[in-house]
Amino acid sequence: MTDARITTPLTELTGVRYPLVQTGMGWVAGPRLVSAAANAGALGILGSATMTVEQLRAAVREVKSRTGAPFGVNLRADAGDAAERVRVVVDEGVAVASFALAPSRELIARLKDAGVLVIPSVGARRHAEKVAAWGADAVVVQGGEGGGHTGSVATTVLLPQVVDAVGIPVIAAGGFCDGRGLVAALAYGAAGIAMGTRFLLTSDSTVPRAVQDRYLRADVRDITVTTKVDGLPHRMLRSELVAALERSGRAAALLRAVRHAASFRRLSGLSWPRMVRDGLAMKHGKELSWSQVLLAANTPMLLRASMVEGRTDLGVMASGQVAGLIEDLPSCAELVERIMSEATHTLRALPGPAPGAS
Repeated sequence: MTDARITTPLTELTGVRYPLVQTGMGWVAGPRLVSAAANAGALGILGSATMTVEQLRAAVREVKSRTGAPFGVNLRADAGDAAERVRVVVDEGVAVASFALAPSRELIARLKDAGVLVIPSVGARRHAEKVAAWGADAVVVQGGEGGGHTGSVATTVLLPQVVDAVGIPVIAAGGFCDGRGLVAALAYGAAGIAMGTRFLLTSDSTVPRAVQDRYLRADVRDITVTTKVDGLPHRMLRSELVAALERSGRAAALLRAVRHAASFRRLSGLSWPRMVRDGLAMKHGKELSWSQVLLAANTPMLLRASMVEGRTDLGVMASGQVAGLIEDLPSCAELVERIMSEATHTLRALPGPAPGAS
């Protein structure tokens, strides 16, 4: 393990060794990856959205059996069973609760009262200001370069806006994979960086090798944004399936949505009314067709096809733009060591003050 320590408000808040976060990716961030990231000194985050409540509890206990380091659980604040999942986090003594959508003031208060750190992810300054005012301990800010559901504002524009607006630690996400990126984020005022695609492409990841190879072959032009999966902007690798989704009409989209929704219902045990409520909640009250509401079930099933079953022909591959820069599959320990060594070298190589500067 490297001795290249960089202490930031993130490391002081969470107790992790390095200012690095492995994001809570559904089907990807399971116990093996999370414990490996945590043991390497990063903050590992379990992706619970694709787990049942019982599976979440079992996953938390497995991580705790593999590491004594702090780790977190990513939750959907708008899920119908959010309260049950929060109970698991509290009962099992998880250090951090992260959220893909802003949690309510009441949910934040409940977690904080139980001693759990609350770190929501946001894609806009106003959302960061809101959760900070409600008591969030830190915030992850994802720019448009990030994988999965994403916005249109680049990290280099969004990050300084949020840093200037809130008085809590800000973690930068979207476009990071190495030590140079960490130093750049720190220069903008961030307390660390969060990475999904880079941790997905490690030897500790459970993603099938054939899928990882597809990522490794991609360049930056092979990563696109589409709304055809679930109606929201979604960054992923270009593939034959994505092209087919882009070409499909409303009738085909509705049929596909119903089929995938039925599959997800069987897998998750959710009722049809619950799935519709969750789909509507995820859309934040926007004017949507019924096919778009049902398309909310496309994401977990299409991701499962690739990330679990290895079917690049049947699944989608969420990806940050940095996939085009990644060429290898290190272990989490090797990755973290490399990033911290690169960051230390980069900091040392920066020019000193100009002559006469005070």
